[in-house]
Amino acid sequence: MGGPMAAHLARAGHDLTVYNRTQSKAENWVTEHGGAFAQSPAEAANEAEIVISCVGNDDDLRSVTMGRDGVFAAMQSGSLFIDHTTVSAQIARQLSVEARGRDIHVVDAPVSGGQAGAENGKLSIMCGGDQAAFDAAEAVMSIYAARIVHVGGPGAGQTTKMCNQIAIAGVLEGLSEALRFAQASQLDLDKVYDAISGGAAQSWQMDNRWATMAKDEFDFGFAVDWMRKDLGLALNEARTNGSTLPVAALVDQFYAEVQASGGGRHDTSSLVSRLPKSRD
Repeated sequence: MGGPMAAHLARAGHDLTVYNRTQSKAENWVTEHGGAFAQSPAEAANEAEIVISCVGNDDDLRSVTMGRDGVFAAMQSGSLFIDHTTVSAQIARQLSVEARGRDIHVVDAPVSGGQAGAENGKLSIMCGGDQAAFDAAEAVMSIYAARIVHVGGPGAGQTTKMCNQIAIAGVLEGLSEALRFAQASQLDLDKVYDAISGGAAQSWQMDNRWATMAKDEFDFGFAVDWMRKDLGLALNEARTNGSTLPVAALVDQFYAEVQASGGGRHDTSSLVSRLPKSRD
């Protein structure tokens, strides 16, 4: 996701220094888009006005920010740090506290829209942080986003992303069951889609995944492994805020079945694969 987002910034005229743990990826990006690559996060952040991260999980984010070669030690007073990783609200709040002592503005800004959204510059970004930090970040994020919402203080972006994933999990399970039900009823799936996609059942998942789910095509999109990570974050946060997530917990276990069958890197719509097809 970070590569195409950075490409939008380069095309908009920003001077970029990029870092990736796999150096060849950074070198290839520079060959294609210009700029420079760094040997460490700290080197990439040196003298930068804005530092943007998009990594894998809490440990990755902790390493690139507060690790031995992390960006916080190299960032200037008054500079801006934007994190697009989907992580826990806890680490988002921790980074805000750490950065405040260094006079660094921080925005937790997880994204939705997948690889296609990143490539097309149409991501949806949900943001947490103080107003000054958000105001500083909004203009640069608008280069690769179609929707940017400041939800609240530090961590609010991450908890909003959890809402997003909770909602997607329920929608995909319902969509999977509807598809299998239509197949068992020997209906024309294209006509079923035409009939129901214009009404209350319509969703992004239906519009973008119904046809591929019907053909058992899942080798693309947002991986099941990442969805399980995200649902795990939501379930952990629910233990803190006292909410109950019975459907999310159930779908998380359904995704565990998909993983166990070798589908960890399949798109999240592969949830349908755990439901048996009807006999002809």
